[in-house]
Amino acid sequence: MLLIPCPYCGDRPETEFSFGGEAHLKRPDPSSADDAAWAELLFLRENTKGWTRERWRHGAGCGRWFNLTRNTATNIVGEAYPMGAPKPAFPKASGS
Repeated sequence: MLLIPCPYCGDRPETEFSFGGEAHLKRPDPSSADDAAWAELLFLRENTKGWTRERWRHGAGCGRWFNLTRNTATNIVGEAYPMGAPKPAFPKASGS
């Protein structure tokens, strides 16, 4: 089981959280976006092997959304940071 570091509540088991997908996506303007723009948002994702930035919600705790860096190949959890905060750099340690 993953231990996820909620930036508001501290380390908690992953069962308390909901995955929200890729972080830092630019969402189209609903009043002017065409079908292609919506399709790109909904279906075309990075799907990176290695370090990614993801959105998570602490549903069984504070209920707040935040971003998290995580390595999809090793499941190592990196830094958690509030929504709207700048993107942190990925860890540079080998094997992580």
